[in-house]
Amino acid sequence: MRKHSSRSIFLFSLLLLLSSCLQPIEDSSTPQTFPQLTSTADSAPAVSAAAREVIVFSIEEDGYAHLFAFIPNQMPLTRLTGDTWDDITPAISPDGQRIAFASNRSGYWDLYLFDASTGEVTQLTDSPEYEGAPTWSPDGSFLAFEAYLEDSLEVVIGPAENPREGAILLTSSATADHSPAWSPGGRQIVFVSDGEIILADLDKTDDTRYANLSNTADAAESRPVWSPDGTRLMWAASSQNVGRSGIYIWDSTRNAPAVWVADGDYPAWNPSGENFITTFNTPNETYLANYSLDGNLLEPLAAFPGSLRGFDWASLSLAEPLPAIVQQNAGLTPSPLWVSNIASSSEGAGRDSLVSLSNVQAPYPQLSDRVDEAFNALRDRVILESGWDALASLENAYVPITTALDPGFEESWLYTGRAFAINSLMTNAGWMVAVREDFGAQTYWRLYIRAQAQDGSLGEPLRSNPWDLSARYNLDPKVYEQGGKYSAAPAGYWVDVTSLALQYGWERVPALPNWRTFYRGARFTEFALTDGLDFYSALLQLYPADVLLTPTRLLPPTFTPTVTSTFTPTITLTRTPRITLTASLTPTITRTPVPTTTPIPTNTVAPTVTPPTIIP
Repeated sequence: MRKHSSRSIFLFSLLLLLSSCLQPIEDSSTPQTFPQLTSTADSAPAVSAAAREVIVFSIEEDGYAHLFAFIPNQMPLTRLTGDTWDDITPAISPDGQRIAFASNRSGYWDLYLFDASTGEVTQLTDSPEYEGAPTWSPDGSFLAFEAYLEDSLEVVIGPAENPREGAILLTSSATADHSPAWSPGGRQIVFVSDGEIILADLDKTDDTRYANLSNTADAAESRPVWSPDGTRLMWAASSQNVGRSGIYIWDSTRNAPAVWVADGDYPAWNPSGENFITTFNTPNETYLANYSLDGNLLEPLAAFPGSLRGFDWASLSLAEPLPAIVQQNAGLTPSPLWVSNIASSSEGAGRDSLVSLSNVQAPYPQLSDRVDEAFNALRDRVILESGWDALASLENAYVPITTALDPGFEESWLYTGRAFAINSLMTNAGWMVAVREDFGAQTYWRLYIRAQAQDGSLGEPLRSNPWDLSARYNLDPKVYEQGGKYSAAPAGYWVDVTSLALQYGWERVPALPNWRTFYRGARFTEFALTDGLDFYSALLQLYPADVLLTPTRLLPPTFTPTVTSTFTPTITLTRTPRITLTASLTPTITRTPVPTTTPIPTNTVAPTVTPPTIIP
């Protein structure tokens, strides 16, 4: 009886609250007081005793994201859904019976429910606007979710059975508000706004309702999640210049900033709140880590089979044995996205040939015969997802080894025929943006292109703040030194090219160390299919080894003659000094010039000169 009464109080207070949420964020009306929940346990529905602690993942495995379930030490990673569409951002209901998630299986992004006991999927919303990232109220009666409205992501609240019926806006601002998380106490919802963690107090209606918990201008926060008891909040941060990237915990019982606890990118509490798991991303791979609350790694890093599109860890009443539809999905084996077709080498030396790319503009529109099928398959997929041929114009594909690139590009994968660079001029036209991602001392980029159709049928709204590389030219010394700055998330629907490329084997390459002062050194549009080879091994697939030998440089002869002191034993003729003849009363002896080859000079007697007669 007490539980029923508390549930009624919660529903009544929430309905009153939702009506107050019709006011814009800037509203400064008098705060209203609503009935309070006595405790979280009183309003939360009971979980079946047969429920087990299950981690539900959304993983990209074949170019599409599907839902998977995993029970540590009990059930391996098992596919729950599967087909040629995406199922993302799962959230387990408080009673452990359902999973709310977002899917584009109808052609547009809508909210769905997965029944854990039957495997049946029910569509909750049906609108062209994007809806995703659902989060449950503690009693399971309402869902808060992100929706793309009026060219911006907003947080919306609606009934769990029909979220768009009488939906109420929690936010209404020009910046992107997304990734909501409903507190277990029911009176607070936290979300991300322009890279900051914002706490909304549902008991307030004036301008004090919203509080910034992160306050970090030089960092971008994401993916907040509450502890099971509702006293702590965890999120991921990507920091630039100030602080540390990784997982932070904010304690609501202390008047103190959030504290860094561990490296990671996407956290989730375990149902008891004693530890947490998080993804740990490398530039082109994902790992899973299990941490204690003090940041100690409890288990070795485990390689993850694909890119993550959301996950939740809670008690779930998953049927045993699994429903027939789930068993059918679990048995699916994805087909390869592309198959290499290598032609025989015409040179007879076992080296690969180059293949011309059809209808591609580039200085040399060619790629190695080992990777051209992967490029064409990725190109077709980008056309399907974005609605236009973004890979038809390349800044570079294959580059001959005799062509000199910019300094720092001496070992560019473009020389191997295994890389390509999308035309970076598309950023100036607003058709492409890059999101900065740092891994240790190296900087990488996540590339997004704008979908041609902006009706919700292609792409997703952008949640991350792009990095504006061109801002370095705005005469701000600080911005110049850091190589740009964060910019607001642009409006519209976008396609993650980096994620798609990785599905087809194409990895992004790191920026050069001097990218902050050398724009081209950012290399934010370049992708390479390495197949695990190093640079020189890849070159040897195209060129014979002697071509790669670098001869010792010789200085060219000078064109300006110079006097060089040298010793020569050659005997040369020299002139001996001659005495000048002058009138004299005494005979003088003169020497005649002789060759220096004569060892002893010959002396001759000069004629006698008679003195003149003096007449008195």
